[in-house]
Amino acid sequence: MVKHWRVDREEKYEIVEKWFLKDLEMIDGKEADTDNPYFDMHFHKVYNMEAYSCASKYTFARSLSKLNEMYLKKDFKIVNFDDTYLNDDSIWSSSNRDFVVVMKVCFYAFSLLCLSLCRLT
Repeated sequence: MVKHWRVDREEKYEIVEKWFLKDLEMIDGKEADTDNPYFDMHFHKVYNMEAYSCASKYTFARSLSKLNEMYLKKDFKIVNFDDTYLNDDSIWSSSNRDFVVVMKVCFYAFSLLCLSLCRLT
């Protein structure tokens, strides 16, 4: 865990605490169906964490999962996260997710435009 602060124009970082991935037992996202940046990391004790955003919380969980998969192959749990955003085989977690989201927004905008231009008699 890193403490961050700014002094004038200079940014300072201090390592406050270190954990080992091999000691991680579980990551609890607390609420999978809400947009919240809070999560718990379960080691020998539970640490309450706050990410910068919900997206960064999911990115952190995906990163830990990939690191575990590559190096440890240990079974640790990731609970209370939406699996759609955690899995690589999901369309939302692919590298083209921005394109897919833009396409959906365009589709809905076009649908609203068509509906607004329809005459109701």
